[in-house]
Amino acid sequence: MSLVRVHNFSVSLDGFGTGEGQQLDAPFGHAGSRLLEWAIATRTFRAMGLHGESVASFGVDDAFASAWGPGIGVEIMGRNKFGPVRGPWKDEEWMGWWGDNPVFHTPVVVLTHHPRPVLAMEGGTTFHFVDADPVSALEQARALAGDLDVRIGGGVSTVRQFLEADLIDHMHIVLVPIVLGRGERLWDGLEGLDQRFDIEATASPSGVVHLVFTRRTAR
Repeated sequence: MSLVRVHNFSVSLDGFGTGEGQQLDAPFGHAGSRLLEWAIATRTFRAMGLHGESVASFGVDDAFASAWGPGIGVEIMGRNKFGPVRGPWKDEEWMGWWGDNPVFHTPVVVLTHHPRPVLAMEGGTTFHFVDADPVSALEQARALAGDLDVRIGGGVSTVRQFLEADLIDHMHIVLVPIVLGRGERLWDGLEGLDQRFDIEATASPSGVVHLVFTRRTAR
């Protein structure tokens, strides 16, 4: 069976995966770009269109960042990752943060209580809007992925729900040395999570710590 994977998911020292107050010009709320500064410096994220002032790195951070794409056939994301719009769609003008040619180049399942028609973009990305629990969403995603793996792309509540449902096989968390104080926490309600995974930690010269969670027993 294909694996369910999480990659490049940043959390602060106090466990927040996003800040408070998401809006059009602030996808991560008051956190700004601080959770992503390690990623912006990598050649992998530069290739996705993120820009930085330094030369793109080829080091530890890029080695982890580059694993997000190979072997992935579909992504599942929450509606808040897709955009800042809440409640029923007033129209279908919002097409995501990523422009006409999003970085995914695969089907993407967007979890929402307000489904809308499939949105086909340039480069092979198609957004499928579904109202489903994690188990049902994963079934639909696997049907779109073929024999390839499924990536859980976020946001925070989506990753947490898939962890609560014990559906994740591999997870890469990036511990960023900042304290946000408010926002949405990843670890709430996940007591004992460490008993389900083998966990490896790799410190980076950039100051972040890469945590890799690998499921101990097959589902």
